[in-house]
Amino acid sequence: MKIDVLTLFPDMFRGTLGESMIGRAQENQIIDIQIINIRDYAENKHKQVDDYPYGGGAGMVMQPQPIFSALEAIQAEHSRVIYMSPKGRTFNQNMAIELSEEKRLVFICGHYEGIDQRVIDSWVTDEISIGDYVLTGGELPAMVVIDAVARMIPGVLGQKESFTDESFYGGLLEYPQYTRPSEFQGLCVPDVLLSGNHKKINEWRKEEALKATLNNRPDLFEKYILEKKLDKYEKKVIDKLLNDNISK
Repeated sequence: MKIDVLTLFPDMFRGTLGESMIGRAQENQIIDIQIINIRDYAENKHKQVDDYPYGGGAGMVMQPQPIFSALEAIQAEHSRVIYMSPKGRTFNQNMAIELSEEKRLVFICGHYEGIDQRVIDSWVTDEISIGDYVLTGGELPAMVVIDAVARMIPGVLGQKESFTDESFYGGLLEYPQYTRPSEFQGLCVPDVLLSGNHKKINEWRKEEALKATLNNRPDLFEKYILEKKLDKYEKKVIDKLLNDNISK
């Protein structure tokens, strides 16, 4: 996958996206990330990229010309162009999976009071938000989306199970994880995980995932039991959890 990022602050990306699995994916040529400085495309003498909003109001707005020119220079005409914006659809795991199937993604990182609407109308295919809060710019949200999308691309993670068992992928939050030693400061790993009985281990993990989802994200729990085809064990666990909740 090719990923282009248009930003006023390219240095914010170089360290973050050059580390860990994203860095290795680039070294292995699984993904190609290019950072484009929008200011390089400003045509005025002082490389100004913002101006006062028409109609008045606080703050500055990023001008259309530098962004248009940058998008034209990288030939983004037939690409999925994403503008990180608090007005956009809230990002989730399903969107990460969907975007991971694209051959190319282009991210526009706004700043100040945002970008001129004509950029959105002419170029943007998706406005995406990472939550109901406002940040100083689109750089951090773009990094979040890139990270979530990149790890869905085949070859970026070592094993498919690395993401298929994770929170949100199957509709539930992830079950607890443990590693060596089996006892630490009097705290012990659950016996079932040491038993070698894979059927029992899988049942324990399913129960813990259901319990965590019910306690921490009841909205996801409700969606899961309404939309998924539940097996006998899941139905039994869910009935028990719901009855325990009622009795509290």
